[in-house]
Amino acid sequence: MTKQRLRFGDSLLIQGAWDSIELLAKETKDVVVIGQPKEHAGAAAASGKAMIAGAIMILVVGLMILELFPAVISVLIGAVLMIVTGCVRNMDDAYGQINWESIVLIAAMLPMATALEKTGGMVMLAEGIVDLLGPIGPVGVLGGIFLLTMLFGQFISNTATAVIFAPIGLSAALSMGVSPYPYLIAVAVGASMAFSTPVASPTNALVMTAGNYRFKDFVRAGVPLQFIMFVVMLIAIPLLFPL
Repeated sequence: MTKQRLRFGDSLLIQGAWDSIELLAKETKDVVVIGQPKEHAGAAAASGKAMIAGAIMILVVGLMILELFPAVISVLIGAVLMIVTGCVRNMDDAYGQINWESIVLIAAMLPMATALEKTGGMVMLAEGIVDLLGPIGPVGVLGGIFLLTMLFGQFISNTATAVIFAPIGLSAALSMGVSPYPYLIAVAVGASMAFSTPVASPTNALVMTAGNYRFKDFVRAGVPLQFIMFVVMLIAIPLLFPL
């Protein structure tokens, strides 16, 4: 090994852990660390961790399918394992990747859905549709409930929409003396068809910012698709689940 005397202004290429390089920059005054080690660490790929991250994801999905724990606990287990195994280097990296706009949007939907339920606004509109379309027959009421569920599903979460409209569909079926299954299926499918707005669906909200989409982009692509699905479901549901 040869010895080399360091001179003023010499540059050194240092290899080591990002935390150690960051510590070197903070604790010594004789060396100037060029660049920002934390930012470089966050941008660098965690090499060799892809298989581990994939295995953790499969584990979380398996726990949710088997229902060994509540869904929230299963996701938290996966998040902790991602940090422990080094797939996520530190919490600063994790917080930096969160889309806070989507978090605020999803949180704001919950009180709006509660307000609509507590004030009786959605029940009043749903009962009006049932009374209006009742003379047409069970298929007409089915279409009305499906359409109303689909419309409100554009603005509040699909879970809240399904919870509110499922009793309405059930009571409508029982009052007409027909099977409740097609009405409940219509509510389930209609509540999941949030194609025309980025408001009710977390998936739409997540891709809106990343893809630089605008509100009218969802309307332009979603409205024709919802019309097609409405016609298809109105034919398919009575065939698969007879009234």
